[in-house]
Amino acid sequence: MANKISVLLVDDHAVVRTGYKAYLSLSDKIGQIYEADRGEAACQMYNQHQPDIVVTDLSMPGIGGFESIRRLLNRDPHCKILVFSIHNELVYVTRALAAGAKGYITKNSMPETLITAVYKIAQGGTYVDPDIAQQLAVSMAGEQDESEKIKTLSPREFDVFCLLANGYTVRKAAEKLCLSYKTVCNHGTVIKEKMGAETLAELTLLASRQGLIEAHES
Repeated sequence: MANKISVLLVDDHAVVRTGYKAYLSLSDKIGQIYEADRGEAACQMYNQHQPDIVVTDLSMPGIGGFESIRRLLNRDPHCKILVFSIHNELVYVTRALAAGAKGYITKNSMPETLITAVYKIAQGGTYVDPDIAQQLAVSMAGEQDESEKIKTLSPREFDVFCLLANGYTVRKAAEKLCLSYKTVCNHGTVIKEKMGAETLAELTLLASRQGLIEAHES
């Protein structure tokens, strides 16, 4: 590319942003690097600076990664978004790509993978981590009914679903997502209806089968 690539890094961990910013800065093809700690700030920063590419995490306080993708693309349909997440489960990948992200890599990838993905997407292409791409190809053979149900969840419902299934109480989920207790309760009711579940235990079992249970989450 003739001009240097401007990047907006979106991650709620300052240490993570600092590390990846330092690595990206080593490339002579990367120009200005902006930072945001959550989706709300990312939308504001994007409007202000119009970066060439947004590199975003998914698990963040506030509106979260999926809703951030939706809002950014609503503001600018040409916005180029690369998801850079700890999650390697296909349900996250497919939802991110369906939401409009141009690429998906995990934080377990080699550092140079981030540079490669940023270059390719900034030039108008797409990039998915090779290991994930292979899994996607295999899984495309047929969608399970549960996966189809999960796809009917809104971005916020999906966030609530994941937290509740991972053992968060309604109150703790509300605090993490910066929502009211009543709002999370209402989301929980809608989620159970969409998933055809009557109890939290059923939701947890369903989430486990879809690879959404994270033993490391606190």
